[in-house]
Amino acid sequence: MATIILFAPLIGALICGFGWRLIGEKAGQVITTAMVFLAAALSWYIFLTFDGETQQIVLMRWIESGTLGSEWAIRLDRLTAIMLVVVNSVSALVHLYSFGYMAHDENWGEHEPYRARFFAYLSFFTFAMLMLVTSDNLVQMFFGWEGVGVASYLLIGFYYRKPSANAAAIKAFVVNRVGDFGFALGIFALYYLTDSIRFDDVFAAAPALAETNLTFLWADWNAANLIGVLLFIGAMGKSAQLILHTWLPDAMEGPTPVSALIHAATMVTAGVFLVCRMSPLYEYAPEASAFITVLGATTAFFAATVGLVQNDIKRVIAYSTCSQLGYMFVAAGVGVYSVAMFHLFTHAFFKAMLFLGAGSVITATHHEQDMRNYGGLRKKIPLTFWAMMIGTLAITGVGIPLTHYGFAGFLSKDAVIESAWVGSSYAFWLLVVAACMTSFYSWRLMFMTFYGESRAHANGHGHDDHHGAVHDAHGHDDHHHEPHESPMVMLIPLGVLALGAVFSGMLWYKVFFGEEAAVRDWFGMEAAAHGDAHGETAADHGTEAATEAHSETAATETTPAEGTVVDTEAAPAEGTAVATEAAPAEPVATEAAPAEDHAAVEPAAEGHAPGVAPKGAILMLPFTPEEQAVVDTRLDAEKAAKAEHAPTTMINAAHVVPSWVKVSPFIAMLIGFAIAWLFYIKDPSLPRRLAVQQRPLYLFLLNKWYFDELYDVIFVRPAKWLGNFLWKKGDGNVIDGSLNGVAMGVIPMLTRLAGRAQSGYLFHYAFAMVLGIVALVTWMTLFGGAK
Repeated sequence: MATIILFAPLIGALICGFGWRLIGEKAGQVITTAMVFLAAALSWYIFLTFDGETQQIVLMRWIESGTLGSEWAIRLDRLTAIMLVVVNSVSALVHLYSFGYMAHDENWGEHEPYRARFFAYLSFFTFAMLMLVTSDNLVQMFFGWEGVGVASYLLIGFYYRKPSANAAAIKAFVVNRVGDFGFALGIFALYYLTDSIRFDDVFAAAPALAETNLTFLWADWNAANLIGVLLFIGAMGKSAQLILHTWLPDAMEGPTPVSALIHAATMVTAGVFLVCRMSPLYEYAPEASAFITVLGATTAFFAATVGLVQNDIKRVIAYSTCSQLGYMFVAAGVGVYSVAMFHLFTHAFFKAMLFLGAGSVITATHHEQDMRNYGGLRKKIPLTFWAMMIGTLAITGVGIPLTHYGFAGFLSKDAVIESAWVGSSYAFWLLVVAACMTSFYSWRLMFMTFYGESRAHANGHGHDDHHGAVHDAHGHDDHHHEPHESPMVMLIPLGVLALGAVFSGMLWYKVFFGEEAAVRDWFGMEAAAHGDAHGETAADHGTEAATEAHSETAATETTPAEGTVVDTEAAPAEGTAVATEAAPAEPVATEAAPAEDHAAVEPAAEGHAPGVAPKGAILMLPFTPEEQAVVDTRLDAEKAAKAEHAPTTMINAAHVVPSWVKVSPFIAMLIGFAIAWLFYIKDPSLPRRLAVQQRPLYLFLLNKWYFDELYDVIFVRPAKWLGNFLWKKGDGNVIDGSLNGVAMGVIPMLTRLAGRAQSGYLFHYAFAMVLGIVALVTWMTLFGGAK
């Protein structure tokens, strides 16, 4: 079944891309869409019936060279199942939506075929993304990683006659090369140190990597941290995190369905997926995780500030994507990978819906993207309006505070913010401020687009042209006909995604961020040891404790095989295949007393024995003594009231945060909503006045913190200067100069000399021969002979 899911989109892409001349464009579109719908249906089946045990489905032997061995295999675990659903569901709906959106495209003439190419690219992208998420080793993942990069390039540059689209495609490709170089270095380092690229081998070696040092760029680094950062640089490129984020807003040059599929729901979340997939490594790389947290929080804040002032409807949503990806990385960075996946899962639904809704608005207004030329559209396109409204309620996090009832974004975003409060106060405050700004720009988009009077005549003269002076009879705007609702084929995907945006949070809250036992069970990890804080802290975070324990009490029963189900009571602390000490309770009850006993739990906090990969899709270790101390102080007042003993894992600690922390994102959302209402409904002249008054700040945000200009000065211009210099001086003067000098100077001179030698007189030739004989005899006499 997994194999069908993986190859169905590829088959569709090949048939549609290469065979459309035989079967016609329409047939090609139908085939690709049907294939992806098949994959989506099977993905949901796997997702809902999956038991949590990791499976490996080997498709073929792939790369074998020396000690490097890798099969082309599908790794099916909970992470894969989540990603399959996200990728295939959104892809299927986008394929369907594209029937309507791409039906009449003004960038192409009447008889130019473009739809088959578009659908083939979409399906090829889906295949590459599935390759990435089902990979069982790093090289296979890199293949998928590059595949989605190519598909993204092709789709951003789909309107290849527009110079802006070509520039955006090249920019995306080049910026991603920078990130991918880091990713590749991380893979090299892992292979160099562990002699394998298979995930299981790498994960098994993680505790050892934490104690290895590596020399890189003339400095000594801890191997786990260095590899963690290098892999994260790859994720920064794909997931548009600060520094490598500049390509994402420009990627909006592609058709809107592309933005929804690639730049909202699937490809940009590949970085988050990578960090979660490599969680067994990041659990032993605290500095790398801290870097991820700080950068994620900064990105969330940065992108939200820029989103406040953008006018292009798609760019607002693009910056919002960038910001939400920051949230996911914060969750992964503080160590609650399940919450990162939760936000990824819910975000895919509401963000794809916002993009497709924006596409519907753009179609309705005849390809106008500037929100300053919208206004009053809610009566004209009511269904699109309600879809966008649900998406906005979801992204801003509307729900009932302190309960589990609310839109998808309410549950997942709050889970991230609560975890951040335990893990990093810097991240927590930035995320709360970002939540307020998210609410502001999302409502600003809604108010400018759907409320007020139509501003279609005003041609972008700001927000206050809104008082009717610019209208003739209502609605006779530039575009000779009224905005009209999109066809049903575009509205059905919006409706389906709306269901996800409303319910996905509430339905799956328990397994992503509920009780720890439920989360562990769902992700296939082993149950936690219920030791109290002291028992846990006794364990050393390195691997020594485990190794000793291993040698002392390693009776055969104590190390169950891969698949063994370990008794919950006395299982080791963190989701792993080998319980060092506290193995199945019955046979070894004498050594491994129930986990409440301090002595027994000593190595349990260890996570896993050296040399064996942990069990389950992700790994969440208990706190180290240092972390435990920090968390205890943060939770002090609450702890006494709520918990019998101190929470020993991040996910437990996040549940007992103070109530004000849990309510803070909700309050931030209300503040953002109130300000947006004040600015765009109550007094629409306010934004203009504020922008004039705070000119430098406004320009700073409007120009995206001047990152593009900065990069232009630092990288682009020197590169152009160097290219110009090498071309004019190097190519022109040196290479052409020397060739032309030889051809036009040296050779004619030699020719003239040779011409003189050929005189035609016999005695000249005889003289030359005599000279030759004399020279030969002299040489033989001096150097040759029988010495």
